Amino acid sequence: METVVRYGIVGVGMMGREHMVNLSYLRSEGAVLTSVADPHPPSLNLAVDLSLSLQFPPLQVFKGHRELLDSGLCDVVVVSSPNMTHFEILMDIIKHPRPHHVLVEKPLCTTVQDCKKVVKAAAKRPEILVQVGLEYRYMPPVAKLIEIVQSGTIGQIKMVSIREHRFPFLVKVNNWNRFNANTGGTLVEKCCHFFDLMRLFTAANPVRVMASGSIDVNHKDEIYDGKVPDIIDNAYVIVEFNNGSRGMLDLCMFAEGSKNEQEISVVGDTGKGEAFVPESIVRVGSRSDGRPGVRTFEAQDKRIKYEGLHHGSSYLEHLDFLAAVKAQSSSDGSPAVDLNDGLLSVAIGVAGQLSIKEGRFVTIDEVLSAY
Repeated sequence: METVVRYGIVGVGMMGREHMVNLSYLRSEGAVLTSVADPHPPSLNLAVDLSLSLQFPPLQVFKGHRELLDSGLCDVVVVSSPNMTHFEILMDIIKHPRPHHVLVEKPLCTTVQDCKKVVKAAAKRPEILVQVGLEYRYMPPVAKLIEIVQSGTIGQIKMVSIREHRFPFLVKVNNWNRFNANTGGTLVEKCCHFFDLMRLFTAANPVRVMASGSIDVNHKDEIYDGKVPDIIDNAYVIVEFNNGSRGMLDLCMFAEGSKNEQEISVVGDTGKGEAFVPESIVRVGSRSDGRPGVRTFEAQDKRIKYEGLHHGSSYLEHLDFLAAVKAQSSSDGSPAVDLNDGLLSVAIGVAGQLSIKEGRFVTIDEVLSAY
């Protein structure tokens, strides 16, 4: 008989409802959505309507996360509330007398200081699994490229280049994502995904960061409560790693006229691999074979039952975390994306934001010790 794992979702805006749909496809794996919490009535109403269309059992609905935690209805809590609320919610979950496993949307928190406090608190609750929602590593072409790199096919990794050319930030509840104070800044809010991938590809940790960026096109004519948004819409970011490798991010959020949203290039000392999203194409070649020897193939994952907003990566993320939760009782379960991954992805973003502000290289030690 399949083990039943009860889920609650805190924050049922766009991403929270996306999690609801993903969980509906995991019912055969034992996932059951029992409750949701959100202080925003329109979001709660949309979640209830969605639950009916997905044919979930009647949901318990709460205005706040504390009521959800106290209800005893959940084994796992998905945190998909606005970035600036993550810290308080996570600390309440971790300190709650009843243990709840956690899947928290990226970024872990908006500041390095808050991330470190969460890591410290969670260390005192080893019975709780906490996975950070850096799901881009699950996208089929990205996952295939990770596999190629880790197999040694292209040798020792020296350079990682990630280009994201996409549309502007979407409209969110009360426009919370228009301001650095709420998001942590674009390099934290959006780009923690790519800094996480750089660490995976290089198999190394960041040392220092140099960035250049600004707000040049988007949101400049918007005003909220008398304030103009301050989130950057484009940047170049260079990250140096402790094994001598380098990463570079090219971000543009006014580039809707792009065939691919993400283009990733990883170069080793004997070859090169590339991944393209959403084309779902992977290319790999060697220095010895040159251009004629470059192989191109489509990356697919037949496990995906729901593509959703992120090309099936959120579904695979849930599938992976659910397996870890089930295995946790036998001490074999561990999150694929842990709190240290979340912390360092935020630290690189914070260093990048500071580098843009002050026009200098910023070391990771500096932000880990001061922020």
